[in-house]
Amino acid sequence: MPAPISSATERPRAGARLVWAGLAAIALLLAGAAVLLLAVLPDADAFNARVERIFVENDDLTGQAEIRLLEILAQSGTAFSETLAGYRVVILVLLVFAAAMLLAAIVFLVLLLALNRRMAQIERAGIQVNSLILSREENTVYLNNIALKLTDAAMETLAALAEARLDDEMLSGADLEAVITGRPAADCDEAAGATRIKRLRDGLGNQLVSELLVRNIARRGYLLAIDKDAIRML
Repeated sequence: MPAPISSATERPRAGARLVWAGLAAIALLLAGAAVLLLAVLPDADAFNARVERIFVENDDLTGQAEIRLLEILAQSGTAFSETLAGYRVVILVLLVFAAAMLLAAIVFLVLLLALNRRMAQIERAGIQVNSLILSREENTVYLNNIALKLTDAAMETLAALAEARLDDEMLSGADLEAVITGRPAADCDEAAGATRIKRLRDGLGNQLVSELLVRNIARRGYLLAIDKDAIRML
């Protein structure tokens, strides 16, 4: 029986479904808590109903003081019902605000986890090129905003490779030499193009190492441009 196969795209989808399920569960819990809280609170007209019941059951209260007392009770019941209705609105607003804050916190947590995962992938992959700008006038290539000086020949080689990449093409050594020199590919040597690639790699590699790893401090010496905590001697 073949073993079940799970692709790399299925795992993020499963994680997204789990996140949405968690958000839905939290929303349901908050909604249930709101319904339960509103159900436990006494009715706003409960006090008025009691006062009305006193009026009905004690219709023999005809004294001026007794009638005045019942009027005060009725007014107190009205004030109590209005206060309780205001409390209900405040409780609902607080519950909605708490739900929004909780959902926002969960969303930010998910985004933070995704960002940490992305940063871990970048660290494992090493240097990732997000921007490549070629300046023929200055013979400079800007690699992730790092300015690297190149010779005329190296700039021509990199420009030819960049144009081929934009066209989704792959160049052999002979094709590269033909693009740069303008001669037919059949008349070009494969080794000539390979030599151009080697010189380009050497030029870029030396400058990248000098910029990112081994720096030269004028009149002082050389220094590794990395954190001490990142160094391990085995």
